[in-house]
Amino acid sequence: MKNVGDEIIGKAYDSKLMKRLLAYVKPYKKYVALAIVLNLIVAGLGPLRPYLTKIAIDSEIAKGNYRGLLIISSLMLLSLLLQSVIQYGLTYYTQLMGQKIIYDIRVKLFSHVQSLALKFFDKTPVGRLVTRVTNDVEALNSLFSSGIVMIFSDIFIIVWILIFMFSLSVKLSLVTLSALPFLIYATFLFRKKVRIAYREVRAQLARLNSFMQEHITGMNIVQLFAKEKIEEEKFSQINAAHKEAHVKSIFYYAIFFPVVEIINSLSVALIIWYGGGKVIQSQMTIGVLFAFIQFTEMFFRPIRDLSEKYNILQTAMASSERIFKLLDAHERVENKSASVKPNKINGEIEFENVWFAYDGENYILKDLSFKIAPGETVAIVGATGAGKTSVINLLLRLYDVQKGSVKIDGVDVREFDKQTLRRYISVVLQDVFLFSGTIKSNINLNNDLISDKKILEAANSVGVTKFVSNFKNGLNEELKEKGASLSVGQKQLISFARALAFDPKILILDEATSSVDTETELLIQGAIEKMLKSKTSIVIAHRLSTIQKSDKILVMHKGRLRETGTHQELLAKKGIYYKLYQLQYKDQSILKTA
Repeated sequence: MKNVGDEIIGKAYDSKLMKRLLAYVKPYKKYVALAIVLNLIVAGLGPLRPYLTKIAIDSEIAKGNYRGLLIISSLMLLSLLLQSVIQYGLTYYTQLMGQKIIYDIRVKLFSHVQSLALKFFDKTPVGRLVTRVTNDVEALNSLFSSGIVMIFSDIFIIVWILIFMFSLSVKLSLVTLSALPFLIYATFLFRKKVRIAYREVRAQLARLNSFMQEHITGMNIVQLFAKEKIEEEKFSQINAAHKEAHVKSIFYYAIFFPVVEIINSLSVALIIWYGGGKVIQSQMTIGVLFAFIQFTEMFFRPIRDLSEKYNILQTAMASSERIFKLLDAHERVENKSASVKPNKINGEIEFENVWFAYDGENYILKDLSFKIAPGETVAIVGATGAGKTSVINLLLRLYDVQKGSVKIDGVDVREFDKQTLRRYISVVLQDVFLFSGTIKSNINLNNDLISDKKILEAANSVGVTKFVSNFKNGLNEELKEKGASLSVGQKQLISFARALAFDPKILILDEATSSVDTETELLIQGAIEKMLKSKTSIVIAHRLSTIQKSDKILVMHKGRLRETGTHQELLAKKGIYYKLYQLQYKDQSILKTA
């Protein structure tokens, strides 16, 4: 098994993969049993009609028995109606089973993806994960609904036809099957060629999807730099390669099916030649000859269907390989078996000799130690890459430390239940993410425990209601994707309201006001002061003017804590903080002069 880009190339049938797939069928084994029974009946009813035709011709028409002919005709009609009814039930239950299995797989995949650590998402493209949960799972639908079970149908039909054929004439059956080796060879060659073409189609489709996702996401850059024509040409080339791959696969289908028809016609010709000779010699009846012609038409149809099932199987194997590769990813931040779930916390935070790296031993934080008392507001400053956001990630236990410990109320965060820990912490980030839904649902995140009154209070506190009053539906206004209809400042205000509504014990503001204008920032500052009063707070900011009232300021540089103190104490030291402050003050002076 090897991986070419995003396309996994392996066996057309993998028993290990099939065993894992069948585990999802196990809860619906009653559906499978019913489908097999129905298949067996449907498969027998089809070949029964040519057999009844033989009886009608030889026993009734030849003897001029109109009453007998009417009975046989009625039996044929009844068998056709019965087959239609059973076929309806078969199709319904197999499709229902397929959808139930697909539902189970999708839920398991989504649940699994949510359980993975952020480290996994750092190196895995979002588009790939979306494809796994949508396209790849959908590819399995055909296997479960019309693949596995319907293969039984084709096999049963072939078996029934052979039983009826050999019961009528062994010699004519052997003559009919003499063309079968040619069909087997043609099918083998077709499968080999189509498999290669299929791989190419999937590879080109992956390129096409990747290009589309990347360029739609970055459409503003494409248009700002007038790259439309260049990107259109690139897309045209990728699209052309995808089209050519499809044309190649269509070519093989266009060759295969006429070949099957030729072999089918050859079999019919052999039946007429051999059987017709026997009829002339009065060694065979016309009814048997006529039945064999019908059997031959029926015999080649399931063989063609089996070729289609092979393609379904191949698609499912490729998709399941990718799905199970994702399910086998275990990059998690695990809860301990006896994790701590406190009913409340005081909010004391301590970093003790913390070393942390996202990759290998390329440490972002180096021997970091500090302590924040309950209710204290501490600011963290430093240049980009100093490790400020990593401090937050460790406190929230989105990642675990390599050395040292992070503690809340004296308990290592690794001892906490993750969900319980995060329930006591609210974060306001620089890049606000809004979900599809209403403004209200983006404040309470569909948490029914947060009342409408609390939502309204939070919205009022940070000024959300000021701009929301312009909307027809107020807080129930539906937002466009990612809140595209809102300004950056409005999104930020909603994120502040969200943090307030959850009433956290620990509040983290990560560059929370860097994207808003001065007027909005002044509005937020008042709300922030209210928010910080009864909470342990960590404020990360580049604008030093916003953190001057902090109880303590931590100055980080290249992953280490270099200075600690209040705003005035750090200015008096004339160290790193003093230089940062002077640099910002100088920049502001230049701007004012300009």
